[in-house]
Amino acid sequence: MPPEPGSLRPAIVQDAADGRVLMLAWMDAEAEARTRATGEAWFWSRSRQRLWRKGETSGNTLAVEELRDDCDGDALLLRVRRAGPACHTGAVSCFAPALWRTISERAAQRPQGSYTVELLEAGIGACARKVGEEAVELAVAALDEPDDRVVEEAADLVYHLYVLLASRGIDLAQVEDALSDRAGARPR
Repeated sequence: MPPEPGSLRPAIVQDAADGRVLMLAWMDAEAEARTRATGEAWFWSRSRQRLWRKGETSGNTLAVEELRDDCDGDALLLRVRRAGPACHTGAVSCFAPALWRTISERAAQRPQGSYTVELLEAGIGACARKVGEEAVELAVAALDEPDDRVVEEAADLVYHLYVLLASRGIDLAQVEDALSDRAGARPR
């Protein structure tokens, strides 16, 4: 039975290890009760109109370390240990850049006719060569071409770098973590 109108509360899901916001979902009283009872994240799916345990089909579960209300009692925070990506696209976080979510989704679903899939299926070597090619094109453009060309070449490089990461099974979140570590900004 669907929850009463207005009885759903937003549930912000945060990685307990690094503080990264993983996703936003919705909980009714039953989802909250099941989460507290089992230690696994349960939510109300507005699209399916039913309760669901995160990971029930994907295996990408969320073990809840802490569940707390906000100051007004109208939102929840779940601090979790994740087993696999939180986002249905295959990205660690639903808040990853849109391009990364798209590439992750293409890598997971392999739709026909996708240039990303074509690159992935060509292998890591082909992806690495494309990154090298695009890096050279960006460097050349930076030296003596107009800004719009530099922007275009930078976009090509970022895209191909993301595809290379996906071909290696490396999530963009790992690169973000390495950058945060270098800046001393990531909690340990």
